[in-house]
Amino acid sequence: MSAREEMRKKRELEEARKAGTAPAELDEDGKPINPHIPQYISQAPWYMDTGKPGLAHQRLNKEYDNSADKLSKWYDRSAKGFKAQRFRKGACDNCGAMGHSKKDCVERPRKRGANKTNYVTQSDDIVHDIATDFDAKRDRWNGYDPSTHRRVVEEYDAVEQERRRLQEDELDKQNSVSAAKKVVDATKQKIKDEFGSSDEEDEDDEKYADNADAVGQNVDANNRMTVRNLRIREDTAKYLMNLDLESAHYDPKTRSMREAPHADVKPEDSAFAGENFLRDSGDAAGIQNTQLFAWQSAGRGHDMHVQANPTATEMAHGAFKVKKDEIKDTQKNSMLSRYGGEEYLTPSHIPKEIRQGQNEDYVEYSRSGQLIKGKERAVAKSKYEEDGELAQIDRFLANSIITVFPGNHTAVFGSWFSIQVKSWGYACCHSTIYTSYCQGEAGKAAAQSTFSRHEIEAASKPQKSLAEQHKDKIASGTADLKGRAEREGNKYGFTKDPKALGDLDKDKLKLAVDRERRRKTNNLTREELEEEATKVDSGKVTAEDIEAQRLVKLDEDDPLRNVNLDANGVLPL
Repeated sequence: MSAREEMRKKRELEEARKAGTAPAELDEDGKPINPHIPQYISQAPWYMDTGKPGLAHQRLNKEYDNSADKLSKWYDRSAKGFKAQRFRKGACDNCGAMGHSKKDCVERPRKRGANKTNYVTQSDDIVHDIATDFDAKRDRWNGYDPSTHRRVVEEYDAVEQERRRLQEDELDKQNSVSAAKKVVDATKQKIKDEFGSSDEEDEDDEKYADNADAVGQNVDANNRMTVRNLRIREDTAKYLMNLDLESAHYDPKTRSMREAPHADVKPEDSAFAGENFLRDSGDAAGIQNTQLFAWQSAGRGHDMHVQANPTATEMAHGAFKVKKDEIKDTQKNSMLSRYGGEEYLTPSHIPKEIRQGQNEDYVEYSRSGQLIKGKERAVAKSKYEEDGELAQIDRFLANSIITVFPGNHTAVFGSWFSIQVKSWGYACCHSTIYTSYCQGEAGKAAAQSTFSRHEIEAASKPQKSLAEQHKDKIASGTADLKGRAEREGNKYGFTKDPKALGDLDKDKLKLAVDRERRRKTNNLTREELEEEATKVDSGKVTAEDIEAQRLVKLDEDDPLRNVNLDANGVLPL
């Protein structure tokens, strides 16, 4: 039989069962299955399909249905277990409780835990064996006690009762005030009827004035409520000042426009220059300074408050500014009286060109920089000859530095150095006197004739460096190596020149090097330390000790002493 025939017979059987001509299908318990149940309900999913017809997947599984127990059985967070007196093996190293390790301990980490002090600080953990499913583990209300919500309800009820009581007291007070007002009005009316009053018109004006609306406010005298309007209806709205989207930003929530809507118009000429301009104009800056003064005074312990007592704060601020100016003037006068210089504070000694910095004189120049029309602007001059009037004109035309040579010299002082007298002089005449008169080639010949030929030859020889001169002194035996070592603070008389120590004993040098290396690593015995201290104090340090210290020092300073060379003696890459 083909699959199509099976499907056709199955469909005919289902239609017969729905019509009642065929018996209903039985489930695993022997109960008939309603043929009118939709397929998406009667068909079991793939993970619960047993291969038999039935509705077991739609029924509650009593084995896992413990919802009633889930509400009553949960972790008892307040329960405490047994607390031991001594540390036990397997317990937490920090607090000494059983049930967790030191890594999972939530107690304060101690420098010496329970395993060290043998003192247990916490009780053992109580492990609850509660079988929960996926939803129960992630239920945020699991373990919640509904009775705790009663306190929240009682708190809200108490607040509501207190609010109602205050409202009733306010209504009683208003009723009493209105009743008293009615009695007073009736008394006044009775007096008016008997004697009359000349102030009737004034009272009527005051009555209408109380009920009138103030500018910028909407006042309801009966309800005692004030609604603040941010602008008068007749004024132009701020967002209509400039309809360009790139103009100043308008905040509709606070109805504020801080920047100027017309940036190309002067603030004083504009109808509205932005709220920032209004905040910085008038007495706004003074109020800010007063507020700052009040804050600083309050911080120093004075009772100052702009809103609570503005008159006292303003008077104190004024007295503070006067006192501050007096102190500043006193300090200025004391400094001038001590050091002088008051004449430089007045602008009378300053040239007009520097004092003003600009003028309205019209000056016209050509493309080459020559004056065509007008008067040349005066240039400030200094006391030096190089800054004279002629030098100023030459510098302007030639754009070069003008140098003045006094005494008919053609070179400046310091352009030549005399080796014989170790002094600077003029290169034009070889004169070492600053105020001398230039003699030219004759001066050079006279300076050369004052020295002998031997001195000239000695002076013409190249000079040796300091290092070469020191080597010559060592070779000749005139170098003070020991004195230099003492000046440098070296207790061994350390020197960088091994030739100055003379002949050395190789065996003693080997022992000295070994002892010096052990001294560097603190491996000397007590006897050796005492012997070394005695040798230094008595001044019996040998040449081998000095050479050993030099060799060890060179070995330590060598950057390649720990590098291993290859067979050819080359550094590895």
